[in-house]
Amino acid sequence: MPLHPAAQKVVDLIPADMAMPEITVDNVDMIREVMASMNTSGGTGPELASVVDRTVPGPGGDLPIRIYTPEGEAPLPVTMWFHGGGFFAGSIDEHDTACRHLAQEAGSIVVSVGYRLVPEVRYPAPLDDCDAALQWVASNAATLGGDPERLAVAGDSAGGNLATVVALRARDRGPALRFQVLVYPVLDTSEEGHADREFHMLSAGGKEPALRVYAGDGVDLDQPEITPVHADVAGLPPTLIITAEYDILCLDGEAYAEKLRAAGVPVTLSQYDGMIHGFFTTGGMFDDAQVAAAEAGAALRAAFGSKS
Repeated sequence: MPLHPAAQKVVDLIPADMAMPEITVDNVDMIREVMASMNTSGGTGPELASVVDRTVPGPGGDLPIRIYTPEGEAPLPVTMWFHGGGFFAGSIDEHDTACRHLAQEAGSIVVSVGYRLVPEVRYPAPLDDCDAALQWVASNAATLGGDPERLAVAGDSAGGNLATVVALRARDRGPALRFQVLVYPVLDTSEEGHADREFHMLSAGGKEPALRVYAGDGVDLDQPEITPVHADVAGLPPTLIITAEYDILCLDGEAYAEKLRAAGVPVTLSQYDGMIHGFFTTGGMFDDAQVAAAEAGAALRAAFGSKS
């Protein structure tokens, strides 16, 4: 279908082939400010029973998290949220609205993780932070009013990549996960299939530079912890992958869904027609953001089932 009118307004403000900029310590603050102004245009989310900021031990020191608790009888299930931003931008504050909606729709505590960003650090530091946050929550869920037997991971874009790999680590080392929600995740460097399709916001050649910034020079991008489309995915939890029709990362979602199905992992691939990259976290601009949050919440509720 054509671009959604709201998406068209956004696209008209941005160059049609916006490439991944070269990220350096000299320009990263400016780029983060520009992205933050876009990411905080989504309005405010619903009021919840509580929203609490705290820190937990991380591999690089104190790791900030924000704990969103909806109304409901404890112990509640817990969903980890890893924000997007190309691995170099994004924050807990910028994803506040999306996390509020997800907590309400899922009836789940949502723990949003403020992992370290590149280029100040490189892979695997952001991933290790997200993994450490999950491990801490699994060990301390009861203190949050959460159920350590009902855990899930979720994230968008770069955060979808981190959620995917955290799930791979959890499969091998614990804790057991009930579900994963991957919102237009970046999972591959391949551009196969883009030639006859129209994309906006991210250029066809934008994925590999983003992953290169994350990994650093000389690191093999095809290793499964950087491009999970190359991973052995057998034994992963059921998965919902949300994509946008006019987003280059819809190709990653399609490829990963196919890989999960081939491995016997239950997966739902849900494409939002007319949408562009970033729509999920900008609920004030796109009605489909609430629709997608409701879809993710319903999938999580079904996966969590009753209390342990």
